[in-house]
Order: sequence, then C-alpha cells, then structure tokens
Amino acid sequence: MTNSPKDEAKPAVAKVTGLRRARPCPICDKPSTKAAYPFCSPRCKDVDLSRWFSGSYAIAATEEDAPDDEDFNV
Repeated sequence: MTNSPKDEAKPAVAKVTGLRRARPCPICDKPSTKAAYPFCSPRCKDVDLSRWFSGSYAIAATEEDAPDDEDFNV
C-alpha cells in the first residue's frame, strides 16, 4: 500500500488576525488605508502636515530652570 497525498492529513490552518484595529481617518473619519495609515488618503496626510506647520497643533512643554554655572564647574 502506498500513501497518496489525499490520504495524508492536512495541517491545521491558523487564523490570521490583524496587528491593529482599523481606525477612521483623524481628518475626515473615512476608513483608513494601508498606503496612507492612519489617514485615508495622501490629501488627508497633507492636511495634517499643514496643520502642524501652521501651528494648529502643538506639543505642550514645560520650561525647566536654567542650570547653574556651578553645575558645569568640575
């Protein structure tokens, strides 16, 4: 008796899940695409970049005290 490929057990196939949940575009709320993630299109990417350049978005920062001259003397 010879074993034919039909007689062999097929390996179990694992379910593939995405690495991240799909999110809507932060600019227009349309579904995001892989090519422009997390945006839906190059246009929305450009709108976001323009907002950063114009100062609409800002990262809050706190000013630290200036270091004393004594800190630099060795």
